Amino acid sequence: MLCDLCNKNQATVHLTEIIDEQMSELHLCEECARKKSIQMEQQFGLADLLAGLAEFAKPEETADAASLKCSNCGLSYKEFKRVGRLGCGECYSSFRKYLSPLLKKIHGATQHVGKFPSKVTVKTKKKLSLAELRMRLHSAIEKEEFEEAARLRDKIRELEKDEPK
Repeated sequence: MLCDLCNKNQATVHLTEIIDEQMSELHLCEECARKKSIQMEQQFGLADLLAGLAEFAKPEETADAASLKCSNCGLSYKEFKRVGRLGCGECYSSFRKYLSPLLKKIHGATQHVGKFPSKVTVKTKKKLSLAELRMRLHSAIEKEEFEEAARLRDKIRELEKDEPK
């Protein structure tokens, strides 16, 4: 399939655009996709959006974050705020303290919760449920919400009791 824009190169990138509730598909070559990406970024200003949301951080956190760098790629938190892109997967761990509130503002949660394939086993669902409960327990303990932590602990114990050893 040829690129929809240049009609010369093989289309390797497939985009679905929704503009004014009208859906259209674009099949692009790498070069045209790169140009389209730059154009979309200029219109949408993703970096500005992320940087703006990151500015909601507490002043003492911002001062601390200024010196923070990813141990893997060397990207600084300041540079991330300027560019709006992380350098590598390790950046999530390096900047976790500052990314978690930002992701929560953007997505409403700090962990992706998607749909399950219909063939997911009960064991897998239970494992994911336990992981989520443990995260919530950890969060409740950090916030010193001990009644909630006790409730979550009991739920975890109940689920673990049913698990085969």
